[in-house]
Amino acid sequence: MDTVEIARWQFGTTTVYHFMMVPLTLGLGMVVAILNLMWVRTGKEEYLRMTKFWGKLYLINFIMGVATGLVQEFQFGMAWSEYSRFVGDVFGAPLAMEGLLAFFVESTFLGLWIFGWKKLKPAIHALCLLAAVAASWLSAFFIVIANSWMQHPVGYDIVDGRPILNDVMAVLTNNTAIVAIIHTLFGSVAVAGSFLLGIAWYKLWKRRSQGIDTVDENGYVVVGDSGKGAQDKKDYAVWFRSLRIGILIGVIGFLGTAFSGHAQAQLMIHQQPLKMAAAEAACHDGTAFSVLTLSDPSARNCSNVDTIFEIPGLLSFLAHDNFHTDVKGINTLQPEYEHMYGTNLGDEPQYGDRAGEDIHYVPLMIVTYWGFRLMITFGGLAALACALAWWLTRKGTVPQSKWLMRLAVFGILAPFGANVTGWVFTEMGRQPFVVAPNPDLPLGQRIYMFTEAAVSPNVSAGELLFSLISLVLIYAVLMVVEVFLIARYVRTGVVASMPELVTPDKDDDDTNDPDSHKNDDVLAFAY
Repeated sequence: MDTVEIARWQFGTTTVYHFMMVPLTLGLGMVVAILNLMWVRTGKEEYLRMTKFWGKLYLINFIMGVATGLVQEFQFGMAWSEYSRFVGDVFGAPLAMEGLLAFFVESTFLGLWIFGWKKLKPAIHALCLLAAVAASWLSAFFIVIANSWMQHPVGYDIVDGRPILNDVMAVLTNNTAIVAIIHTLFGSVAVAGSFLLGIAWYKLWKRRSQGIDTVDENGYVVVGDSGKGAQDKKDYAVWFRSLRIGILIGVIGFLGTAFSGHAQAQLMIHQQPLKMAAAEAACHDGTAFSVLTLSDPSARNCSNVDTIFEIPGLLSFLAHDNFHTDVKGINTLQPEYEHMYGTNLGDEPQYGDRAGEDIHYVPLMIVTYWGFRLMITFGGLAALACALAWWLTRKGTVPQSKWLMRLAVFGILAPFGANVTGWVFTEMGRQPFVVAPNPDLPLGQRIYMFTEAAVSPNVSAGELLFSLISLVLIYAVLMVVEVFLIARYVRTGVVASMPELVTPDKDDDDTNDPDSHKNDDVLAFAY
């Protein structure tokens, strides 16, 4: 068992799970803050119901995100101590800003919002949530800054072979970080859009299946009232407005990620050309974008790569905004990397028994190639779902089709998939570097670190494997808990956060429905 591979699996597994929650927190928090402000401004009860319902889902996800995110920082000291020692003088600055500034503000104002109902003036109370959400976006910015420095290190001097921070503004304004945070935030907006769309679709379908809402001879909705308090006409407004908001921000998120992703690709071509070449399985210089390429799953070279279908000129457009400039392929780039950074690992102590091994500059192509395409595919599916939902609900409600309802609910996962596969592509494509060299600097001033040198030297493979298995099991339990809480709360509906809408022994859904739940407040401590 290789300690490097186990350590990478550990960090990758915990990070992927944590990152499932991050975009929902960022995107849904913004939506809830806007809904809260709309309630303060208009006084309409529909906005209050929307704020409380979506606010509790936001809190469930936020709590789980904090619990899983704490492990990330500890791993730098436990499994990646050599990395932390090497880059700590630079990498630690944005992490410290995130913890001491952004997260502190976020937690403080979110606490005021949670416990401030009926204790703070409505406008002040709403501004507390807005401050918490703004701080969460700032927190994401600092994390992206830290990650982007690993992709494109700037603002440092080299002292005794280690980077020392000399220009904090260069780190904070790193062009890689600026584009990445824009891409991340728009991706989070897309996640929130699909989340609202899928859940609101389910609740509107529920009203139709129970006969509360019907349609006239022209197919337009006839809004009904069940007489059960929470399932009134305002309840319909909650779900239909949520659905429409979800469609709107889902489209905005898709467009934002598309344009910012294009900008990221152009930076990547310059800063990490082998990552893009591997993402295209581009063995030779050219202009064509590969639509389908097949290769050996373990391929790190071009000996078993077979391009089935490609679009001429498209790769050049992605890289250079024209259709004729060649983009360097793997066969050109790999010798350049070998000339600049060597062909074998050195004999320094941090390499241990890996000293002298061959360096594979080409990342695992099957991961980068399909990760890049899955990211685009999932994002496109989410956008298509928004367009289809807008058309199908143009008459005020959703169709009665059960399979369409299930498709809408499962469609929530599409932008999550785009976020996760995009992150995997970004991190796997950086290999074999844990800190990639900056091509804008002279060769002698470039700082870089191979992944094999970053692992803690005194941690055994057995210890890493034990921690990996333990964390996977713990995170699996946390996932079950989160899904259970969210599903239970969604089925209960608005009444879970506003039990005053019904008598205590009533159900929000039909009592004969096997999916119905009692109107207990699943987060009673919150409000």
